[in-house]
Amino acid sequence: MILTGKQVVVLGAGRSGRAATTLALAKGAEVRVFDSNPNAHFDGWPEAAVGVAGATDALGLETSCDLLVISPGIDTFGSFVKSFAKNAGELIGEAELAARFYQGKVVGITGTNGKTTTTELVQRILEHSGLSCVACGNYGVPFSEVLMMDMVPGSVALELSSFQLETVKDFHADVAIWLNFSADHMDRYTAIEDYFDAKKNIFINQDSSDTAVVRLGEDLGGLSATSFTFSTEAQNSDYYLVENQIYFSGQPVLDLSVTHMRGLHNAENVMSAVAACHALGVSYEIATDALRGFAPPMHRCELIRTLDGVEYLNDSKATNLHALDSALRSQSRPVVLLAGGKEKGLEYEELLARLEEKVHSAIVFGEIAQPLASIFSKVVPTEVVSTLDEAVVLAQKHAHLGDAVLLSPGTSSFDQFSGYEARGDHFRMLVNNLK
Repeated sequence: MILTGKQVVVLGAGRSGRAATTLALAKGAEVRVFDSNPNAHFDGWPEAAVGVAGATDALGLETSCDLLVISPGIDTFGSFVKSFAKNAGELIGEAELAARFYQGKVVGITGTNGKTTTTELVQRILEHSGLSCVACGNYGVPFSEVLMMDMVPGSVALELSSFQLETVKDFHADVAIWLNFSADHMDRYTAIEDYFDAKKNIFINQDSSDTAVVRLGEDLGGLSATSFTFSTEAQNSDYYLVENQIYFSGQPVLDLSVTHMRGLHNAENVMSAVAACHALGVSYEIATDALRGFAPPMHRCELIRTLDGVEYLNDSKATNLHALDSALRSQSRPVVLLAGGKEKGLEYEELLARLEEKVHSAIVFGEIAQPLASIFSKVVPTEVVSTLDEAVVLAQKHAHLGDAVLLSPGTSSFDQFSGYEARGDHFRMLVNNLK
């Protein structure tokens, strides 16, 4: 791709927008940046970039460019993007821009849940094998930022959300991981098929020389890449679990006890990462050594403390149904469930069988509390509170010796918190203050 002398417009003044701007300038483009937020600022940006805050659809219609690059947080199908796209030669996302210039190995990771943990696992294994690797994309640094490093790594563990995958065209993953799929972001997509189709773009441009690592049972149709499956629920996949041991084609390849990973969902994350790295030539012995002592990131079934024989688990990252279901599925203790947050238009009836199996009482909070209570109460005793603070106090009263109090909200946090991290941090503080 040649950008010398080209007019590039970047939408979004966040970190991804800045990374795309810096890369485009380095490749010789003239760059203008537009953000609809009137308070957007461009302090510390490259001096050659022209920044415009408070941009409108009307301004977009008056703007022309050779290339329009959008940040993943901006709705690809909204009027703001459409106005700028009207007079643009091509529309792509920041990840696609970086992919057109990157020459190393790409392990792309997508799925409704588990992306960040798997991205960390891939990065750790590849680094341990001697192949330089940076975790980037939807997690870590923007992909474009990697291209501007003094030493560009030989590989990337690239977490890709559906928002980023909506706009890929030439992107090519040497290894593509598909972890799972369930309804999410239905406040952005008009149909679940649109969400699915965006995610499936991770396999775009792959051929038989590439590798696809896919959870067994995912209906993806025919893939061009050489495919390997994984599952903790069946032993007819290529990678499967027996007790704490991961097997490949009947042979033990990794003992999960060397890690600090908890739950079946994390076992699947490990399987997919090991499979992906093995496809790039990393032995199972090296993968085992790399993962020795590895603990999952915070807010993902994170054990906060054990008090009076009760485990308190922070799974604030569970912002959709599949994540909540996975957290419940992994529990061996009776559960007091804390769930709730923002209304996202999800179908919570799908959880009833799992709730009945694992949960002895539920406490719901936030914007979606009443709708959740009307559904959950069909199978478990459910109480409604306003805030997470109240939920934790009530959970301690309901929990018995041997139980787990699990914060696994099943939806996003934006009704009461700035993000799942803030929600999880607040839960950690509340739990550590219990007497």
